[in-house]
Parts: sequence; C-alpha cells; structure tokens
Amino acid sequence: MGDSYDERFAEIKEIVCDILEIEEDEVTETSLFKEEHDADSLRAIEILAALEKRFGVVIDQAELARMVHLKGVYEVVAESAGW
Repeated sequence: MGDSYDERFAEIKEIVCDILEIEEDEVTETSLFKEEHDADSLRAIEILAALEKRFGVVIDQAELARMVHLKGVYEVVAESAGW
C-alpha cells in the first residue's frame, strides 16, 4: 500500500527541521516557519528542493506561499505526489 500519512508526515518534518536547523519537538503542524522559526526565503527554496528530490515530484515555486507550516508543506507535497 505504500507509506502511511504518519510516515510521510514524519519524513517531511525531518527534512524541514534539518534545513531550518531546529529540533523536531520545536515545530508543530501549524507553527509558522518564518515567524516562529526564523526561516527565510532561501530556506524555503531549500525545503522545496529537498522535498522534490526525496519524493520525486515537481513543485511549482508559487506553492511556497502555502508552505508556511508543516501542514501546508504536507498538503503541497501530497497534491504533487498524488497521495
């Protein structure tokens, strides 16, 4: 059947936390990367590139506007990957 939501979400969270250089327990599903974790646009692009590579998808940079927290990132990746 493939990966479950929890496994995919955990993997996305790990990628995001690694790039933002924060501990996984510091980020919630809706904590804002820019406002709460000091992420800048370069980090957002790094996250996008890492997700594209890991999940074999292409994500339009326009989607960055939705990728402001983990929930948004998951939704964008899920749509791109057809989950």
